[in-house]
Amino acid sequence: MSTSRIRRRIRLGKHSNGMIMTPEEFDAVTEVDERYVYELIHGVLIVSPPPGEGERDPNGELEYLLRRHKEDHPQGSLLDKTLSEQYVHLPDSRRRADRVLWIGLGRVPDPAKDVPTIVVEFVSKRKRDRVRDFEEKRREYLDLGVHEYWIIDRFSRSMTVVRRTPAGPEEVVVPESGTYQSPSLPGFELPLSRLLSLADHWGEGGRPRPPR
Repeated sequence: MSTSRIRRRIRLGKHSNGMIMTPEEFDAVTEVDERYVYELIHGVLIVSPPPGEGERDPNGELEYLLRRHKEDHPQGSLLDKTLSEQYVHLPDSRRRADRVLWIGLGRVPDPAKDVPTIVVEFVSKRKRDRVRDFEEKRREYLDLGVHEYWIIDRFSRSMTVVRRTPAGPEEVVVPESGTYQSPSLPGFELPLSRLLSLADHWGEGGRPRPPR
């Protein structure tokens, strides 16, 4: 029996961290321990805890703002789809993004083929994750053809936007009090403080703050 067929029957879990896999083998897996999330990074399976409440709550608010924009703004129809916890297909990897947006296709995107227009990550506290979000994913997403990469950092109280331009990457830092207007999604405005305030409800560890 081939290695590929054997791996299709494996139930991924915490024990699977460090497993060597191809993107095709990763895509074929159907049984996983849902207490963890999985990424394939340059052929190596990485198993991590799921995003905490301090990331999921502002991510949900961002989705609400995007969907409201799609329904209410005259140019909202340019937003084709937005999905959370979505895999971005790279040549030898499967990165799990906190949120992706497809804009201007005029149809429902094919996640395996259509490169997202915007990728959004909510930074975790762990040093390893910060390096991944600010350095590794930045390079990989822009090389793939992503137009904008948003890095929302509740710890530094800021949002870093990296835009792909003909002259090279362009970086914009939005402070907590700032409102970001994306050239990729005309008319959409993101008040950063609105997302950060929701993250604050949960504290740094992802649990609700005790009442004062």
